[in-house]
Amino acid sequence: MPRNINRNPHRAFREDRILTWINESDIPQQLLAFVAERFKDKSRNDLKTWLRHGHFKIDGTVQTAFDAPIAPGSKVEVNTSRPFVVLRNPRLQLVYEDDDVIVINKGYGLLSVGTQSQKKEESAYDILREYVKRQDPRNKLYVVHRLDRDTSGLMMFAKSEEAQETLRHNWNNMVLDRLYVALLEGYVKEDSGFRKSHLTENSQYVVYSTDNPDEGKLALTRFNVLKRANGLSLVEFSLDTGRKNQIRVHASEMGHPISGDRKYGAKESRLHRLCLHARTLRFAHPITRKDMRFELPIPERFLQAVKTTPSQSNPQKTSTP
Repeated sequence: MPRNINRNPHRAFREDRILTWINESDIPQQLLAFVAERFKDKSRNDLKTWLRHGHFKIDGTVQTAFDAPIAPGSKVEVNTSRPFVVLRNPRLQLVYEDDDVIVINKGYGLLSVGTQSQKKEESAYDILREYVKRQDPRNKLYVVHRLDRDTSGLMMFAKSEEAQETLRHNWNNMVLDRLYVALLEGYVKEDSGFRKSHLTENSQYVVYSTDNPDEGKLALTRFNVLKRANGLSLVEFSLDTGRKNQIRVHASEMGHPISGDRKYGAKESRLHRLCLHARTLRFAHPITRKDMRFELPIPERFLQAVKTTPSQSNPQKTSTP
């Protein structure tokens, strides 16, 4: 009978050996031909095997097509020791990664980080931690901020302790823009405006505004209506502060709770989800200080929910659903 052997993952780990080139010509190049010119000692079949198993990247994205175009100035990487580790998960997508930060598009319904009471439920942190450990068992992942379970969109984790500490201690100065888009019930009267209050939380974990500034934390939310139709308002929100449930509370207090947000007063769930999406994240890189900006499209289902036909008239701002 075969023996049950406990393998040490560190012993099995093969460190990446990556060679890098830039397409310095003025015209696009085909990937396999470009690489073959630089690996004279490799047969074309060997290179095709590498290609098929994901050893090649163009501008940070793994490519498996032999004729994948390399634009002038683009970077080609070849991992000669193993295939590049790729993150594939239906609940989140990798948007950006370097040695210090990871930016993802989190799906709705996925926890950002598990808690003691949610240990068995998979979180974005769990998925990403497993991914960075496959890259190198010595890698670590650090929490920087969170999105609500049912809020989708952009969020960031740190890959180094230095990056985490820098972001946590300078969050308000380093995070330059956080834009969200939401579907609100009813037609918001004003085209734009802001909400300002002090937020606190009760024993049932419901956040609400208080008139006593000593009991709550200051929250300022700006909004801009993008479209009104079909009993809904498509609204963009920007945060001057990042308090728990801030947009959800302020939308509810405007008299227009987020569609699907029954916790804060929504009467229906048109799309069977909380219709809040973190669309834009802009920050100063914690190590390089480079201006980093990421933007996702408005979810197609949000756009379809406020789609109008030629026969529909423009809704009045003061009307209700």
